[in-house]
Order: sequence, then structure tokens, then C-alpha cells
Amino acid sequence: METSAPTTVRSPEIATASGNTFVCLVRFALANIRRRPERFVLSVLGIALAIACVTVVRTISASFAITGADSVTDVLGGAQLWAVPAAGVHYDSNAQALVADGAAPVITVPAGWTATRVLSGVTDINGSTVSLRGTDEIPSDQAILGADLASRLDLQPGDRLVVGGQRLVVTVVGSGQSITVTTPLAQSIVGDNGWWTIFAPAGDEKRRDLGQIFGGAVGLESTSDPSVKPDPNGHGLIYDTVGGSGPLTFEQKFSALFSAKVTGSTLGLISTIGLGLGFVIAVSSFLAAVQERRREFGIMSSIGLADEVLYFFLVESGIVFITAYLVGVIGAGAAVALVIPGIATPTAWLQASGMVAAFLPAMAIVGALIPVHRLLQQRPVSLLGDH
Repeated sequence: METSAPTTVRSPEIATASGNTFVCLVRFALANIRRRPERFVLSVLGIALAIACVTVVRTISASFAITGADSVTDVLGGAQLWAVPAAGVHYDSNAQALVADGAAPVITVPAGWTATRVLSGVTDINGSTVSLRGTDEIPSDQAILGADLASRLDLQPGDRLVVGGQRLVVTVVGSGQSITVTTPLAQSIVGDNGWWTIFAPAGDEKRRDLGQIFGGAVGLESTSDPSVKPDPNGHGLIYDTVGGSGPLTFEQKFSALFSAKVTGSTLGLISTIGLGLGFVIAVSSFLAAVQERRREFGIMSSIGLADEVLYFFLVESGIVFITAYLVGVIGAGAAVALVIPGIATPTAWLQASGMVAAFLPAMAIVGALIPVHRLLQQRPVSLLGDH
């Protein structure tokens, strides 16, 4: 009687999922997780904590980037040039707006150009620090508020408020965080601090050399790089919002400065270190798992399932990292919503979560490859021995 050759012996888990290897590997990984739930929980919590740290910092960074772009857009109002004082400007986190640090440059506007001098400073309204601006283009009995500021002060169009001892009627325009009043009233509160917003002659709005042309006419230096600060001993500086090279707009460059202050700070460094520690925790956990299951994987390797060992660890590491990611970003979202709701926004959290997600594939693959590589470098017979 002829005896047929034995068929290839495969793991029971693999045999039950013939035709769908990925499902098999997922089931195999989940079975191992159920067998060692404490290791899975500790690994997930360790990695999730690191991911949460990075997500919180990146959320703050993205929020500042959004704030930077919105604040400079609010200042420019579509102007091509922005002439700031020699003392420069700064972002006041309490007023949530850009504020001038000195008097606007003294300039004589050339023919064909349109320039508006805007006074800028801060004041207190109903117990809140508010960005105050002054212009000649407003009735003396009105105060123009951005929608965001009106919401923060709980004011509606037609309401009255007191600014500098004067009762003014509220008008809501735009979405900024500033209140605009007449120049004399603003000057009585903030002095001469301010800047100029400048519009090019009709037809020249898109020229790349507007800053050089206007700067040469009024005797001021110009730049399209918002990271350049005015010379404190100079007369001021013109920011050209149209000129410059590269695909980024002036607003985007300005927002990048805000973001860099957070990611380049000690807080950003700590979050990066935390992410590295989370990766170390993951690798350590998988190394421990390899040591515990040497005999099992030795048997699998000896019957020709070495590839399945690699795939199994990749799937298991993927499950660990995906679970840790979800726990981490949700925890980070809850943390920023409770602790710093005025800074962090859902949009910033989504941007930060997307950035952190980009790290996961590489971390999961490397986290599995390091312990598996050490495992597969040994002969199956050595894995079957007692150690």
C-alpha cells in the first residue's frame, strides 16, 4: 500500500485561516495579547504617554502657528507693506494680538501710494486685557470690535462700553481680537505706539520689489523675512508681504516663527525625548516577549515558518502602536481641552495627531524588527534549548 507524503505542518492558527494570512496573523497576535494582557497594557500605556506628550506640544505649536497667521492677517488687512517701529512688535498672549513696541516710523507717503497709520497698544476692558488700535477712519462715538473679541467680552452690536472714559457704541467687523477707536482716543491711552499699513499703486499690487521701491522713497530698510527684526537704533523696518522667494506666503512664514518657538523650546525637547523613551519601552517589551517564547518560535522556524515569525511580530507591534496612538492622542486632546482651552483648538489637535501618526509605521516596523532580527540570527535548535 502506498503512503502519501505528509502535508506541510502549519500552526493551528494559520491552518484555520487558510487563504487569508493577514487575518491569521491578527488572530495569532490577539491570542498572544490575551495570554499576556499585563505586558500589552503596560506597553500601550508607556507608548501612549510618550505620544500624548508629543501631541500636546505639537497641538500647542500648531495653535500658535494658526494664531500667528491670523494675527498678522488681521494687522495687514490686505496691505502689501507693513512698516513697523524700530522697537518692533510682539504678540501679547493676554490680548491675543500683535502689539507695537514703539512709535510708528516717520514717513512721507509718495504719490500714488496709500498708507494708514495705526496706533497700537493694550488696555483693560471689563477686566480683560485687550488690543487697542486707533485710526482716523472711524466715527468718534463708535468702537469696532473683531468677532472673536466681542465673543470674549460677551458684547453684541449696538451694546455700549467705556473706553478711556468715553461711552462708545459697539460695532462688530471681521474676526480679530482687537478693538479700534479714533486716533485721539487711542493716543490718550497708548501714546504714539503703532505702525503703518501700505497699499501699492493700482496695478502694482503683485510686484516683487514693492518693499525696495517704497523703502527707497521713505528711507527705510525692507525685508520679506518676518524673522528679521528692526534695528533698535534705526528708524523702523518695512515688511514686504508680497516679495520674497519660495512657495510660502508672508503669513505662513510668520506663523512658522510662532510654531518654532514652541518646538524649539525646552518643552519641545522634553516631548521628543519622551517619544524616544516610548520607542525604547516598545522595543524592550518585544525583546522580553521573544525571550519568553523562544521555544515556540524555535518550533515554528524548524518547520519552515520563519517568515511567519517576522510577520507575526510586525502585526503585533502594529496593534500595540495603533492602540497606544489612539489612547495617546485622545488623552492629549482631553488634556489640552481641560487645561489650555483658550490656546489649543480642534484643528490644531487634528494637525498634531496627523503629524504624530506619520511616525507610527516606522516605529512599529523597527520595534518589531530589532527583537525578531536577534531571534532569527539563531539556529532553530538553539531556540529549543533551555536558557
